[in-house]
Amino acid sequence: MVNFAKNHLIMSLITVKHTDNPTIIKFEFRDFIAPRGSHQFNNIDEAKNSPLAKQLFHLPFIKTVFISGNFIAIERYNIVEWADVENEVAEQISNFIENGGKIIEETQPAGRKPTQIYAEMTPNPATMKFVANFMLSQSPAEFKNIDQTASSPLARALFEFPYFKEIYIDENYVSVTKYDLYDWNEITFEIREFIRQFLENGGIAVDRNHIDQAAKPREKEERYENLDDTARQIVSILDEYVKPAVAADGGNIVFNSWDPEEKRVKVILQGACNGCPSSTFTLKSGIENMLKDMLRDDRITVEALNG
Repeated sequence: MVNFAKNHLIMSLITVKHTDNPTIIKFEFRDFIAPRGSHQFNNIDEAKNSPLAKQLFHLPFIKTVFISGNFIAIERYNIVEWADVENEVAEQISNFIENGGKIIEETQPAGRKPTQIYAEMTPNPATMKFVANFMLSQSPAEFKNIDQTASSPLARALFEFPYFKEIYIDENYVSVTKYDLYDWNEITFEIREFIRQFLENGGIAVDRNHIDQAAKPREKEERYENLDDTARQIVSILDEYVKPAVAADGGNIVFNSWDPEEKRVKVILQGACNGCPSSTFTLKSGIENMLKDMLRDDRITVEALNG
């Protein structure tokens, strides 16, 4: 009877919540269980500092365990449905805690450095730029949803908030695009503090180990070699004159294609540039006029594939 009462008490402290992704479920607690940041484990070998995650990986359907704040988010493989196993997982978590198991074995990060984050408005009212006092990523990384965040524990953690539609990380900043339902005045401080604590406690913005660093440069080089002289000039102009300017506003413009017959340049907008009300003006009055002038061809037009 005593054991039943204890287990019932612990189970009452855990709330099972489904997410927009049917493969991911959250087990929420009343109190914080990971006060020093977020932790993502993709397999049992990575779960060295989490006895709970290590135990959960013995279940054959567990794909990823993410522990942050007051919740544990678990991603499953498709061999089962959560409706069939969520009670089993909740019971295993509650029994683990009842028996004194540690969720996270905290270690003091070596060389921990103070982190400063400040928020900047961008020309896109839906996008806020959060700037850190150190480098977060050496190459642009864009995430449209939580399923794309294998390479970014920070983006994955941010998508756990209900506010965000897209996340873009480059150099020393994170550009976050919200849904219209939310107001920046109400959530900016919360997000700025979350990012600061996440990074200060050793959280990773972009994990380059999850990116095929060997294939990407080779693919980029081969693609560049196949461009004609005009297209190469366009790429150089975008890299030298345009990208630094739009990066200052939390965005990016990526060359997609050049049609020599129609004189049309196609680009992809990222970060704050994507969906920005002033993007059309920037493309036509800024980039298009620059290309016309520098390439001495008034027939050139610029078109955004996603703008």
